[in-house]
Order: sequence, then C-alpha cells, then structure tokens
Amino acid sequence: MLLKQVLDIVELLDGAIADGHRVRGYFRDRGLKTVDVETVTGEGGGSTDFLRITLVGEDGASRGGDAPTLGVVGRLGGIGARPSQIGLVSDADGALCALSVGAKLLSMQKHGDILPGDVVITTHVCPDAPTIPHDPVPFMSSPVDMKQMNRMEVSSDMAAVLTIDTTKGNRVINRNGFAITPTVKEGYILPPSKDLLEIMAVTTGAVPVVLPLAQQDITPYGNDLDHINSLVQPATATDSPVVGVAITAESVVPGCATGASREVDIAAAGQFVVETAIRFTRGACHFYSQEEFDRLTRLYGSMKHFQTLGAMRS
Repeated sequence: MLLKQVLDIVELLDGAIADGHRVRGYFRDRGLKTVDVETVTGEGGGSTDFLRITLVGEDGASRGGDAPTLGVVGRLGGIGARPSQIGLVSDADGALCALSVGAKLLSMQKHGDILPGDVVITTHVCPDAPTIPHDPVPFMSSPVDMKQMNRMEVSSDMAAVLTIDTTKGNRVINRNGFAITPTVKEGYILPPSKDLLEIMAVTTGAVPVVLPLAQQDITPYGNDLDHINSLVQPATATDSPVVGVAITAESVVPGCATGASREVDIAAAGQFVVETAIRFTRGACHFYSQEEFDRLTRLYGSMKHFQTLGAMRS
C-alpha cells in the first residue's frame, strides 16, 4: 500500500509555492538523482514545470539491458486553479498518483526490491492553471497545449504506457475508486487486457471496472470533437499500447473543484500501477495480444489516421 507516499505528495503539492523543483528536491533528498525538470511556457504566457523521473531497473534499458520499460504519465491540466481557487483541485489526482508511484518504487529500491526494467514517470506541476467551460462541469485547462504536453510526457523508450487522470466530470462512470480503459494502440481500441484486469481484481479485492471509450476519445485534441477528458491523449503520440487509469467518483465533480481528492482512491490506483510495473518489467503482463493485433491490421488496415487531426491536418 502506498497511502503514506500519497499523503507525503499531497503535502508537497498543496500550496501556491508548489513547483517542479520542490518535487525534484523531494526525490533527491531520498537519494534519487534521475529526476529532470523543464519549465515550458505556453502561447498565452503561462508556464508549467514538466518532470521526468526514471527508476532504473536491474536489467533496464538505462543500463543497456533488455527488460521492457513502463511509462507512467500523470495527466492533468494543473494541480491548482489560482487565483480563482485556493488549494489542490480534483484535476491534481493524476500528478498525485504518478508521483506517489515514483515515491513507492524508490522506497522499494532502497529496501532491496529493484524491478527488472526501468519505470519512467512523467507529469507536470502548475499551481495556477486556467479553466474552461464544459458540460456537465468546467474543465481544467493548461498553460501549454496538448501537443506540447505529449511531447514532454511521452517518449519512444516507453514500451507501454499507463496514463492516470481524474475522470470525475462525466456521467459515463459513477463510482468511487478507479477504472481502467481498453488498450489503445495505433488508432485501434482493443479489448481490455486480461492481465491488467487480473491485477486490478487482486489489488482492489473487487470486480475490475472498465471505463468505456468512444472512438473520438482517442483522437487528438483540436478537432472540435468531444472527449471524455485527456486520459488517453498519450495514445496519439506513440505506437506503444496505452491504457488509461481513471480516478473516478460517484458524483459529477468538476476538475477545478477543491477538497475533492480522495487519498484512498489515489492510493488504490497507485497500487495497481506499482503491481503492473512489477509484472510488466518482468515480462509477465501484456497490454494486448500481438498476434491478434497483427491479424486485425491485416484484415482492416492501419488506423493511424485516428492519431492525427484527420481532414483538418492540412
């Protein structure tokens, strides 16, 4: 369980002075040097700090090994919406969970439990992100656009990606906890991974829950189509399989609402991510069937055009 790490990260980020350098300091104080921070300024003049945290595995790519690398993306618009809101917003959950996973894996390393492969964790810290109108509740926006965000958070070394995002401002899924999406790969919505469903059942002690996706949810932002949120936007920037980890609520909660983060739900989602990292980097967890995907593409061709803006791209 990583509730302790969640509480530590909440304390670290809950304030107007929160930034990426404070987060880097937290990890470096605990012995982790492979933490990078880059401040990116958007066209509107606002900025955010992007973080890349690498937990090096025993046989990971960072050491020249061949164990697969798992990418963990904490997806959000911002951790705060100052000055209109004071405190952590609901949208912060993606960053809170991803950073808590990093803190837990670091603790495991210090106690002798080193994963076979690397785990690369990316997210960003912005305490004063803007908001935008949306139905049924307002969305959190970001100082940078989605293309910039994907460029900073998704990289070619990620053999598979878990992307974590608050998914409470909808009427599609209404339960406290978290859900996972079907696997998204190269414009296809594939079946939910049996291995990931098993991990979710084991870590929660409950029946696994799957968040449904529409085809337009896996297309890039900017095409004037509705998206449930930015949960699976990383799938537009990589050919690796992507699975969303959606932190959910029974009621409809705006992303810009404060006092709405449930630490136990963040910890439950984080535990799922940690267990997935353990199994995936050992080669004991698969996000999809390569054989079935190959047959699917032979029968129906490429769907990569859904990773683009389509007819709008020109």
